[in-house]
Amino acid sequence: MAPPQDPIANVQTSSEGEERAISSVLIIIAMQAEALPLVSKFNLSEVEDSVFPKGVPWIRYHGAYKDLEINIVIPGKDTVFGIDSVGTVTAALVTYASVEAVKPDIILNVGTAGGFKDKGACIGDVFLATDVAFHDRRIPIPVFDQYGVRARPTFSTPTLVKELGLKVGKLSTGDSLDMSSQDEELIRANDTAVKDMEGAAIAYVTELLSVPAIFVKAITDVVDGDKPTAEEFLENLSTVSLALDQAVTRVVDFINGKRLSDL
Repeated sequence: MAPPQDPIANVQTSSEGEERAISSVLIIIAMQAEALPLVSKFNLSEVEDSVFPKGVPWIRYHGAYKDLEINIVIPGKDTVFGIDSVGTVTAALVTYASVEAVKPDIILNVGTAGGFKDKGACIGDVFLATDVAFHDRRIPIPVFDQYGVRARPTFSTPTLVKELGLKVGKLSTGDSLDMSSQDEELIRANDTAVKDMEGAAIAYVTELLSVPAIFVKAITDVVDGDKPTAEEFLENLSTVSLALDQAVTRVVDFINGKRLSDL
């Protein structure tokens, strides 16, 4: 398998050819409850415009924060069931459409996730993902098996990690909240610390479009713990969303005024 291209190789430059400071940040969030504290923090307004196809439930919040233009995009409510549109399909579609519409310098995929206590994850911890992979795309044919897992490193941010002191670990993505025995086998093989339902799909799109992306995940449930995942997730969603809000604000504050190579 060919190694992934480094997103930093596609840095934005000024008219003089020098790398310029980051000016536009796109934040992709799956759930409204996770997004609204940040919408309030950055004083963003919901935008009703035609940048997305007619009829989709996707919602864009936009505004200026310090020296940055910020767009937060959420998939909105499913048109059939009326609940948050979680999962890989919506995440990929929203990311592609948003990149094409707002042309960001960098993307933050922000959300809650499950964590593994044997990798040091506790409720309320916030992780930056160093790698992403899928754990539920099983294609037992040579090379197709690697394509299914699609393990890739994320955009490297060593200075940000050092300065903010957030935990780091590998992120694994699947379309189920629970974990089957087959999923667990691949998750363990991926050396996963954090499990979500969107990250690797978003990483596929951002790599395809050569936009650097940072994955910020707050732990709502301990996957290898004693409590049922769904129960623990719902119990902790509100409080962990606040921890996520604080961490993302620190990340955005750090990004402000910096170039991609400064991260």
